[in-house]
Amino acid sequence: MSSALSAVLAVLGAAGAAILIVEVVHRVMVRLGRRSMLAADLAKKIHRPFLTAVTLLSVQQAIRVFAGNFPYRGGVLHVLVLLCIAAFAWLVGAMLLVMEDVALAKWRADVPDNRRQRRIRTQVVMLRRVTVAAIVVLTIGVMLMTFPNIRALGASVLASAGLISVIAALAAQSMLGNVFAGIQLAFSDAIRVDDVVVVEQEWGRIEEITLTVVVVQIWDDRRLILPTSYFTTKPFQNWTRTNSAVLGTAEIDVDWGTPIEPLRAELRQVCEGTELWDGRVSVLQVTDATGGNVRLRALVSANDAAALWDLRCLVRERLVAWVWQNERAALPRMRAEVESPGPVRRAERPVQRVGLGASRDDSRVFSGDGDGDARGVAFGGPSSGAAFGVPAFGGQRPASDNSGLAPESED
Repeated sequence: MSSALSAVLAVLGAAGAAILIVEVVHRVMVRLGRRSMLAADLAKKIHRPFLTAVTLLSVQQAIRVFAGNFPYRGGVLHVLVLLCIAAFAWLVGAMLLVMEDVALAKWRADVPDNRRQRRIRTQVVMLRRVTVAAIVVLTIGVMLMTFPNIRALGASVLASAGLISVIAALAAQSMLGNVFAGIQLAFSDAIRVDDVVVVEQEWGRIEEITLTVVVVQIWDDRRLILPTSYFTTKPFQNWTRTNSAVLGTAEIDVDWGTPIEPLRAELRQVCEGTELWDGRVSVLQVTDATGGNVRLRALVSANDAAALWDLRCLVRERLVAWVWQNERAALPRMRAEVESPGPVRRAERPVQRVGLGASRDDSRVFSGDGDGDARGVAFGGPSSGAAFGVPAFGGQRPASDNSGLAPESED
């Protein structure tokens, strides 16, 4: 009876001493946290796992040393060992979370040029998820190895590990592919958190990158969820790959008589009068002049994609307003020729037969002379030039060919 009482007192004393030591360390860390953010995070996030781990370890050692033989001694000690392993795994995981918070606080992404910060944040988040998963797996493995029967089966498990790994790889091929693709994205710097991308014809921002999926926030606040393997197997546009500054265009169609230099001056005035422009590029060019209209392209630059969109809309609006207010004659026109009505006469259309005796002119490319015949053979093949609708040998069209087209009828 006295031995049992002494064992209980020893266990209570060990638990009380562990709690006292942990509380003293916690108070010290709280005081240090007033001057250090790291100490404050440690005091806040590892207090409970540290208290649990130290208390369980103290109780387990007290029972092992002071408690004699009693029923279920082995089972109690085994349960305490399992709880100690889980508590220390919890403690290690909490310390990793603290280190991640410190790194994320140091590399903040809410700065103008945040390409390096976004890269570091992406890698830290991905490494934390991989590390937490590894800690859970290792903890379960260590806890299972405390059972004697499982240790005895270790040799057979290792012998069949090759077969099991092959079966698991085949069963989880897509999942493992996404996991490895997520790790590849984290370190290849292909995309980062807050990158502006165009994917699946949608313009958006990389909101989150996990081991299996990538979340893209569309400009209208929708979310596009894609597997990580998508970004390693399919092409996409990354507008902020090297830096956050981007270029954009605004196009308008005007008449041929539009003066260009005043429009260039107006574009420069619009860009200099707004904070959306970053001061790098402001160019107005004529990119097309067909169909009765002249196409003007205004090329402008901004610090980020959101500012660029607003700047493009502003430039387009101001240029259209300038043309309407100052050069209404330069608006796009539809030109047509109107003739007076007269008697309708049907013109006879002569049929031109192409043959060996046809006259030469400059309207035929693949027939009529030796050079044309050679060109027809080169483009039509050695057997027939009917694929191009022109004769291949000597300007004479065969009565039928292999193209499936009916022979021409003669009037």
